[in-house]
Amino acid sequence: MNENKSSVKWAKVLAIVLCVVIGVLANMSTDLQKAWFGRTVIGGPMLALLVSMIVCNIVPSISKEFKEGTTYCSKQFLNWGIIATGGTLSFAAILGTGVKALPLIIFNILLSFTIALIAGKKIGVTENTSVLVGGGTCICGGTAIATLSRIIKAKEEEIAFAMAAIFLFDTLAAFSYPYLIEALNFTPNQFAFVAGTAINDTSSVAGAQATYQGMIGDPSFQGALNVKLVRTTMLIFVAIAWTVIMATRAKKNGEAAQNDSILAVVKKTFPMFILWFVVMAGLNTFGFFSATGISLLGKLGKYLFAAALAGVGFKIKFKAVFSKGLKPIALGGITWICVAISSYAFAFLFANYIG
Repeated sequence: MNENKSSVKWAKVLAIVLCVVIGVLANMSTDLQKAWFGRTVIGGPMLALLVSMIVCNIVPSISKEFKEGTTYCSKQFLNWGIIATGGTLSFAAILGTGVKALPLIIFNILLSFTIALIAGKKIGVTENTSVLVGGGTCICGGTAIATLSRIIKAKEEEIAFAMAAIFLFDTLAAFSYPYLIEALNFTPNQFAFVAGTAINDTSSVAGAQATYQGMIGDPSFQGALNVKLVRTTMLIFVAIAWTVIMATRAKKNGEAAQNDSILAVVKKTFPMFILWFVVMAGLNTFGFFSATGISLLGKLGKYLFAAALAGVGFKIKFKAVFSKGLKPIALGGITWICVAISSYAFAFLFANYIG
């Protein structure tokens, strides 16, 4: 009996350790990618997801106890990663250099969720997947998907499908936008607006900006990342909004006491990790963290996200990806194109405003 309990315990521990190792190695690989390709081709969290998926599909079977360990990673590490990421955000960024892009950012958020939900329903994608694709497209890729997935209680396969959809088009945008923007004779500020609002992951924005810096001969140009910082900060408000939406649904569907007000339901259902996420952002806004501390929190968040997504990958079979994953990818493409058109059109029509 004790031996059985011990084997169960060690299976869980092995799963957690393996997810952490995969996450660490996946994040470390980004330095090699920069050395070989000049930029990050695939982010650590996405790579961790792919590696664990490959392992899951090679190994004949995975024990129930091992899966319990991967589930712990996919949920608990995800929460911790979200909290750590909060410490890298600042409400003050909205009032900083990227403030001029705020109207476009807000419009793209509304556009992305609207398109994703409507198109997703038309092509037969689950609402959770649509929300994740919409959030990943309009905010910050994997980080937004990870955050929203915990709020809306998305399934592991929905997270994986959304991540795959976002990664594919994010990579295409990061490689092509600098050259397309140069061909359109846009100014550096116009590039900042387009790249900062229409490329998803921060590392991809940084990569596109590095390419553009070389094209214009100005290594000090940081416009795209300034706009992206404002856009990423909007994750705080989007997370709170979806928490309220889910609380409202809980009350409407009878999952909460009928006498409770929406505010009372929100208090009962509000995820504590989102509260700490907002608290950490508030602390950073008031200068509680040093530049070194912010950098460490950012790295910690990426490692935790990578370990969490490694846990997700251990539950995804390639058969499910090919049978169910093509529609989410199509949805990602539709949403990405709509946001891209919006950003390019804004940069063209409001060139004088942008400068």
